[in-house]
Amino acid sequence: MPRISRSVVTALSSLALAAAGLTVAAGTAHAQSCSQAYLPLPDPSCQPGAFNPDVTQSTIDTTICVSGWTATVRPSSSYTTALKKTQIVEYGYTDTSTSDYEEDHFVPLELGGSPKSALNLWPEPEYGTKTAANKDTVENKLKKAVCAGTVTLSQARNAILTDWTTALSDLGLS
Repeated sequence: MPRISRSVVTALSSLALAAAGLTVAAGTAHAQSCSQAYLPLPDPSCQPGAFNPDVTQSTIDTTICVSGWTATVRPSSSYTTALKKTQIVEYGYTDTSTSDYEEDHFVPLELGGSPKSALNLWPEPEYGTKTAANKDTVENKLKKAVCAGTVTLSQARNAILTDWTTALSDLGLS
């Protein structure tokens, strides 16, 4: 039986892994379990969002509506960077430079999103027409509306979870 060269075996193995939804990185296989099809939103099966149980409609005056409160719950950059590296692989991004992504809270801290849950953090691209910077503007306007009593916390969260790009107009705030 003829011997198959290592390069052919490697190529065939990579093809088989790709067909199975896996990639080869640093000699190991990793599942590409999250889809980029939802961008500029995260894949809801990977990051459906999660809430901080300390933030409710009745606690907003002592939590999110207090200037500087989010700094008290924001996770460390070492935590978010490590998670970002893992999730960049899970999303199958070809650009793996961590500086091209913000490890963003799907439900923002400003609306009582869970600070450290991987269900609420995802690597949001800093490129394209709808970026993390655009989402930050929406988050700030929603927080102001919640604190002013214009919309409820639940309404703001639902609007973000549905589609942050239309959240303001859906709530009549744009």
